[in-house]
Amino acid sequence: METNFTHHQSAHCENGVASNLLKHNGLNISEPMVFGIGSGLFFVYLPFLKVNYAPAISYRPMPGQIFNKLANRLGLKIKRQKFSSEANAIKALDENLKNNIPSGLQVGVYNLTYFPDEYRFHFNAHNLVVYGKTETDYLISDPVMENVTTLTHDELNKVRFAKGAFAPRGQMYYPIQIPQNVDLKGAIVKGIKNTCRDMLAPMPIIGVRGIRFVAKQIRKWPVKNGTKKANHYLAQMVRMQEEIGTGGGGFRFIYAAFLEEASVILENSELKILSQEMTAIGDLWRDFAVEASRIYKNRSTKEDAYNTIADELLAIADKEEVFFKKLKQAIR
Repeated sequence: METNFTHHQSAHCENGVASNLLKHNGLNISEPMVFGIGSGLFFVYLPFLKVNYAPAISYRPMPGQIFNKLANRLGLKIKRQKFSSEANAIKALDENLKNNIPSGLQVGVYNLTYFPDEYRFHFNAHNLVVYGKTETDYLISDPVMENVTTLTHDELNKVRFAKGAFAPRGQMYYPIQIPQNVDLKGAIVKGIKNTCRDMLAPMPIIGVRGIRFVAKQIRKWPVKNGTKKANHYLAQMVRMQEEIGTGGGGFRFIYAAFLEEASVILENSELKILSQEMTAIGDLWRDFAVEASRIYKNRSTKEDAYNTIADELLAIADKEEVFFKKLKQAIR
């Protein structure tokens, strides 16, 4: 059982799965466009929720929201299913494959055998496409991989029912209806407005204010928790930014690519200028990650290293606040 499915490598899993599934179903939409229309750029700090024994930090919204918002704004219908029974999850996937329906799955990363060991940790919001099955294996299009790959039946079942935070519960999703004509311009504007609202939200743990809040916490971590734990917290922040926030800079480079594409579609030259500004902000995030990694690897030469990177983070927050206010004005 194998569907004629074309694999396209992407920077991030959910964007890539959405783009690949939609291309397969006749809607040619890029990964950055999926991300931008789906309001994928975000920041939230959840000190009360621990992931890998560190406070949860995310540079994107909850798993599934990007594709759901994209679908809503373009008038697409997506079917999503979760399962309490592993047998029912297998049956539903196999039925789709029999009907030549490639299916997106949310899975855990830890037991993905084709991932290098350094990328396998307890994170349950990865996405991939299953497009076929043999007697021993499922055929996998994982958009962050260069080429298609496989998982045995048991391996796929294990990652579909991984335990812990954001447990996928066998989640499967796929488009069931795509209109012939979509309002791309309207969807782009809605996506940008949503992102501006999120990043300028008057809440202390979200958006620009959330970034400032984390900067304050970084100053406290070594004193409050000791160097070892503080270094672990910092490493987790960088991991979420540069590995889970694939594409680098906590998705800022992908968003810059979206704005460049949107500038052409909307015939709005301001968006192209703002795309360049967002790229520069992404560079600052990457510089922050490099300096943070020196600290948790005990290679920093800075005397007051934690306060130094906290200052860098505050400078990023200031630039993002200015940026999103300009972006909000640019699409009025």
